[in-house]
Amino acid sequence: MKTTFLYKSDPVRGRQWAEVFRQHAPDIDFRIWPDIGDPLRVRFLAAWEPPADITSHFPHLEVLFSSGAGVDQFNFAALPPSLPVVRMVEPGIVRGMVEYVIHAVLSLHRDIPAYRRQQQAEQWHPLPVRPANERRIGVLGLGSLGQAVLTQLQGFGFDCAGWSRSRHAIDGVHCFAGHEELTAFLARTDILICLMPLTDATRGVLNAALFAQLPQGAALVHVGRGPQLMNDDLIAALDSGQLSEAMLDVTDPEPLPAGHVLWHHPRIHITPHIASMTQPLSAAAVVIDNLRRFAAGKPMVGLVDRSRGY
Repeated sequence: MKTTFLYKSDPVRGRQWAEVFRQHAPDIDFRIWPDIGDPLRVRFLAAWEPPADITSHFPHLEVLFSSGAGVDQFNFAALPPSLPVVRMVEPGIVRGMVEYVIHAVLSLHRDIPAYRRQQQAEQWHPLPVRPANERRIGVLGLGSLGQAVLTQLQGFGFDCAGWSRSRHAIDGVHCFAGHEELTAFLARTDILICLMPLTDATRGVLNAALFAQLPQGAALVHVGRGPQLMNDDLIAALDSGQLSEAMLDVTDPEPLPAGHVLWHHPRIHITPHIASMTQPLSAAAVVIDNLRRFAAGKPMVGLVDRSRGY
């Protein structure tokens, strides 16, 4: 009797996953919600939002996979403490994020937002071009995405640094760690990139106190999670000149409603949470690899440390 893998997310992507499973894991009964089959046979679930009371729905569930890179949408208090939770770590997510952040940094570095405002005002004022090696980039969060972004930014000659809770060593990158080194990291950052997961510790972290520690005129690229940013503090920092520009791919709330103040600020540039998206074919292949790791008793890629929330 086959083990059931249940997919509860975008059904269009689910059908692509199903084809990958058919070719590479035919021993698994792959099903797309709400066609769950026998709930007692469901051992694995991939979801963005799992069903309420997951234990009663699937009493023999062995692993919960997130269908995206984040897990902050999960209510861990409602999940069995012993249930492994695995976030999505796949090449498509990394490539997409690198593309978006590189575009954002180069746009800020070469004053593209300022030139857009000039165009709207029918003005022609060339601005000084600053060499990349004189522009200091700082990445908050040194997970797989943060490290991939820094590797590519170094190729342009930028002066790169990163900060995380724990110590990292990355060739060519000034690495800072812990609360005691955050001030020094911020003081040397001209363009700040937020790539941290959303946890209790990072909620509201992009606030007035943090902005005040950046050099005057610094810019923000926010590709973490919307609730990490204090909207009123951002607007105040932009209006005072403490920050020069903010490029936001995530907001709170999402989607951003009509009439919201963030839409209309001339120095805020918004995209609708599209910086990086899971690519269905490579995502399914990564999950199959993790299933094989699980069966062999090996560590799964992306296994969440519940004490940290990621």
